[in-house]
Amino acid sequence: MGMRALLRIHGQISHRDFLPGLSVGPRTQVQAGTLPKPSIWAEPSSMILWRSPVTIWCQGTLKAQEFRVDREGSTAPWYTMKPLEPGDKAKFPITHMTEHTAGRYRCYYQSPAGWSESSDPLELVVTGFYRKPYLSALPRPVMTSGGNVTLLCGSQEGFSRFILTKEGEHSPPWTLDSQQHRSGDSQALFPVGPVTSSHKWTFTCYGCYRNSPQTCSHPSDVLELLVTGKEPAGLEQLTPSVHHKTSQTPRVEQLTPSARHKTRQTPRVVSRRNPQLWGGAMRVMSW
Repeated sequence: MGMRALLRIHGQISHRDFLPGLSVGPRTQVQAGTLPKPSIWAEPSSMILWRSPVTIWCQGTLKAQEFRVDREGSTAPWYTMKPLEPGDKAKFPITHMTEHTAGRYRCYYQSPAGWSESSDPLELVVTGFYRKPYLSALPRPVMTSGGNVTLLCGSQEGFSRFILTKEGEHSPPWTLDSQQHRSGDSQALFPVGPVTSSHKWTFTCYGCYRNSPQTCSHPSDVLELLVTGKEPAGLEQLTPSVHHKTSQTPRVEQLTPSARHKTRQTPRVVSRRNPQLWGGAMRVMSW
């Protein structure tokens, strides 16, 4: 059985099971070092279903002697691990992901030369609290290699923001504030590309509220792009039109996942010739 530890977060006590080898030490100040900063990522993803397991990985150099991970804003002790073979990384398992373990994490490593700089932040988000959004590709999910595509994530729930993830990537998900479509749906447009046939392009999106950004909806249905070597016949190019932002008050819902939230939601039908979506200057996301 794994070692039990008490973690105090925001005045609450929660129990977490850790694998053998993880130790809890006093919270001491770590001086920023000159060693290269480590890499940090989560497996299977940084978007984790409520009560499901997740592992934080931290990778430094081969001379690392110890790894530490810290949760931003927490007064809890450090969690330390000895490196795994060949000696350049360590893992920090969380057996049950909840709203209390969601947050922004950083890691460090120690070598004979001292402590490294902190890693870039890793934001863990717990999902499964609201009905899933819909996800579609504009103008269509079949496209030519080297082209760009716009992914539309939307919902009738009035989400403040949407998060897009790509399967098989350790890079951070892409978050955009939502805008209100004239149909009443909250939506966000994610420009992606250029896409190539040498990679798999599989996406999922989530909806969240601004007042609880680390507790999000169930995942949308998976969307996979089919990339061909030549342009499909009859392909129409869409140019989104400008749509003004509309302020929207998030609907308050109880933060307890339930089976009713898994109900499939029917997406709004958007005309290909005149989608009436907002556009403006959009940054194309490239993986």
